Amino acid sequence: MSYPFGYKAFDMPVLISDDDEFFRVALCSILKRKLGFPEVIETSHFDEAVDRLEENEKVGLALFDLNMPGMDNWVNLQTIRTSYPDLQVAVVSASQDRQDILSALAIGLHGYVYKGLGIPEMEKALRQICEGTIYVPPIVAEVPPSSLADAPGLSGTPNYGNGRAIPNLTPRQKEILTLLVAGKSNKAMARALDLSEGTVKFHMAAVFRVLGASNRVEAATAGSDLLRTIDEQDPQAGLG
Repeated sequence: MSYPFGYKAFDMPVLISDDDEFFRVALCSILKRKLGFPEVIETSHFDEAVDRLEENEKVGLALFDLNMPGMDNWVNLQTIRTSYPDLQVAVVSASQDRQDILSALAIGLHGYVYKGLGIPEMEKALRQICEGTIYVPPIVAEVPPSSLADAPGLSGTPNYGNGRAIPNLTPRQKEILTLLVAGKSNKAMARALDLSEGTVKFHMAAVFRVLGASNRVEAATAGSDLLRTIDEQDPQAGLG
């Protein structure tokens, strides 16, 4: 079987991560019938998507919805980009919020596709991404570079203490951080959370990025301080 346009991503598997089953069916149809992808892997939870990426290194394109289980902050997608540098990654979302689009571009995603596009426009946008061009919605087609630096939630350095905001960790990242501070190994975390070790490793990388840490010792130290800060500011909050 030959694939259109000659771009390598078209003859590799593609991953869709979206909890809307009906939209996944529609998107899968476009990817297979219009763009010629031989295999589409469907997931409905971010952790499941990480597992599939760990299992299949041949995936050439990954499409993520913003509003689904496990997708709680931009650090997740930022870590996907750094963990899989050769993977084409894009958002396919119902959100037309300018800040969402700017954040996607700021972390180096290959495109931001609005779910409300018709089939021809959706096909065109996805084809452009697979051909190696970053797809930018018309609403931000002329965004100045300075605007990307101001996109929210992308800091890789600690941003808590001394009156500053507590980092916006996802629930999964909070669980990983709590176990890390407790001295648990990746294998022990995987058993405790019923995750694969690969998924634990991925979320650990996301925690490192949020805390600005380069190793487990730095992350555990910063995490211990963070837990203490949260307890002091809101004893009911916790990270468990």
